[in-house]
Amino acid sequence: MHPCKDILISCGEDRLWKVVELPKGNVLLTGFGHTDWLSDCCFHPSGNKLATSSGDTTVKLWDLSKGNCILTFEGHNHAVWSCTWHSCGDFVASSSLDTTSKIWDVNSERCRCTLYGHTDSVNSIEFFPCSNTLLTGSADKTLSVWDARTVSKSFTLF
Repeated sequence: MHPCKDILISCGEDRLWKVVELPKGNVLLTGFGHTDWLSDCCFHPSGNKLATSSGDTTVKLWDLSKGNCILTFEGHNHAVWSCTWHSCGDFVASSSLDTTSKIWDVNSERCRCTLYGHTDSVNSIEFFPCSNTLLTGSADKTLSVWDARTVSKSFTLF
């Protein structure tokens, strides 16, 4: 869901993301640029940008005023399952089949750090609201809580 408007974002196997107006369901904007299926999409905290993750191993950032890709993050070795924005809007985190998660710095346009510790695919990732704490969920049947500033795992839940 958009942080301020009655619109939502969706994505899928057709490699497209769509901005949909609620409640009528009118498609306001469609974007394409990934070379494989899309696994996740999320609005920037201001609602003016979008992050998408894909089976093509990338995370892309989109300008919603024009619908064009403004940045592609490359660095995962397998499909990227999930992505999330930090509440400040300067960082995006991603989780991947390659057993890692990454924190991407939007301003420097590079990977800030890689989180190691899971032994199987990292299927989901989420920043805690207004926090530098990340939660990851893995196919290794654990949840891990991370401090994004120190890149350390606080604890793991089994």
